[in-house]
Amino acid sequence: MLGGPPGAGGQPGPGGPRGSIGQQGPVRPAGQAGPDGPWSGGGSGLATHGGAVTEVISPLPQADGDAPTELITPVGGGRGRGGDRTRTAISTLGEVLITLGLVVLLFVVYEVYVTDWLSAGKQADATADLDERWLEVLPADPGNERTEKVRPVNGEGFAKLYIPAFGSDFVFTVLEGTTDTILEVGPGHYADTVMPGEPGNFSVAGHRVGKGAPFNDLDLLRSCDAIVIETQTDWYVYRVLPMKGEATGWDQGRGAVPQCTDVKPLGEPYQNVVGQQVVLPSQSEVIAPIPGKPGVEAPADRRAALITLTTCHPRFSAKQRLIVHGVFTDQYPKDPANPGARPVELTEG
Repeated sequence: MLGGPPGAGGQPGPGGPRGSIGQQGPVRPAGQAGPDGPWSGGGSGLATHGGAVTEVISPLPQADGDAPTELITPVGGGRGRGGDRTRTAISTLGEVLITLGLVVLLFVVYEVYVTDWLSAGKQADATADLDERWLEVLPADPGNERTEKVRPVNGEGFAKLYIPAFGSDFVFTVLEGTTDTILEVGPGHYADTVMPGEPGNFSVAGHRVGKGAPFNDLDLLRSCDAIVIETQTDWYVYRVLPMKGEATGWDQGRGAVPQCTDVKPLGEPYQNVVGQQVVLPSQSEVIAPIPGKPGVEAPADRRAALITLTTCHPRFSAKQRLIVHGVFTDQYPKDPANPGARPVELTEG
């Protein structure tokens, strides 16, 4: 804003108040030049122009809210659209990977824990049903022809499996058949193999991970460990055969252990049968009467009664099968007068 000439003592001239003027340095008389020429300076103040004194008012700084609205700040700090697309793609990929990870995690939890819980309920029901049927009147002569010839119905529990080396509480009801539905309940008996205690190869399959996982620790079994089968009328004891490489010096080595008294490497035609092996899923000959020799029959005086347990290998994979072979060593008929009697082998740990 312009004013009149300055009055004495720097007071406003007759033109009235000078307004909001900030002086910068001393006011020089009109027409007097400073060291750098005519008065000049930044901000508001007085300047001389051709001998006349004028007021110079600099624009006041604008607050953020007073910024010109016609100015537009570029999106993303001025980066082009290519950068936005890259960030979007990376963000989407990250979300997809996180989602897939959660799906895999939930699947593992379901397979390992949820299916175990569901199978435990089904196994309990199968055991309760078996115990109820076993309470029926027993045959007058345990082990008689009628009992031996009658085979269980597919999906029906008919025996109990004990492995003392896995703890005193390790017991599963064995069902007839090996379908997926049956194995979700518990170990399943290969229907084309013999019954417990009979000459031949009593064979049982079971899951290793999830669905009850009855054979989760099958690889931990050692030669001569007991595998006990209970039926309505009898107890049958099998023991794991010598492992590969143990046959040589058996009597002085592992064979000297008390549990191995009735166990030794088998002769012809079972000489290639060992306590544990890993095979492909297609090698079904491991459950043949003479494992590894389908269609071959042993002479009557050499027939052995075997047990074979099969499961997936390695854990969390169905690429191979883990096989455990055992040989029959003892049979204990149940005594109706002493129903609580149990084989001493069940106390082995």
